[in-house]
Amino acid sequence: MLIVVPVDPPREGLVLSALVDRTPLSASEAAALYEAAAIDVLRAAAASGGELLVNYRDAETLPDEYADGDPEAESRALVASALEDADDVRFERQVGSTRAARIGNTVTHLLDREGVKHVGILEPTVPLVARTELDGAAMSLRRHDVVLGPSTGGRTYFAGFAEPIDFTDAYDPPALSTLSDRTADAGLGLGFAPMLPTITTEPGLAATLAMLDARAQADRPGGAATAAVLEDLGVVVDSEGAIDRQ
Repeated sequence: MLIVVPVDPPREGLVLSALVDRTPLSASEAAALYEAAAIDVLRAAAASGGELLVNYRDAETLPDEYADGDPEAESRALVASALEDADDVRFERQVGSTRAARIGNTVTHLLDREGVKHVGILEPTVPLVARTELDGAAMSLRRHDVVLGPSTGGRTYFAGFAEPIDFTDAYDPPALSTLSDRTADAGLGLGFAPMLPTITTEPGLAATLAMLDARAQADRPGGAATAAVLEDLGVVVDSEGAIDRQ
């Protein structure tokens, strides 16, 4: 399976804006958290049995206020921070006016133009993902045309394809239901990966933090970069399940 991680340059205000709006995290802290989560995701993808393609946003797909600088260089620096050896990592720029269009263009190009058998879209915001989930999804794609990894709030952290679907607005909330419906509309077989939270929303971050704490207590590895940033920031979950600071 070719694992595609679609990344934004980790810039203040661009990434994890919902957390800045709804939690005590500042824009700079959210950017640091996004970068840490992406590092954990890239490490998991590199450790799996699949190949890794980093699908980065360039100036043409970024909002005007973030279209300066060199997004490709920032994406390559992110990968260099995550991996000791990034020689085998592919880099391709995203093409399309919406997120769904960019993902759809990537999947369709890889399946139809390059002849890749299985393509997995892995979100850069799911630091708890591990080789186990990714290799399991790859095996499931041998039996199903589409495999979805559910996440909090009706989102997906993973979407694997052996056949393309209609991606028009497919990632509008709730993406899980929409992608499932489009799979059925195309007459394709659907499978599922285990559920994992992403850090794009406050409930997802709270669930991630709780699972990181539980894994630490059980001495189970995973999400090390994200856990370190959250600890440095003093981020905790309060008695009502909201994000707070120590």
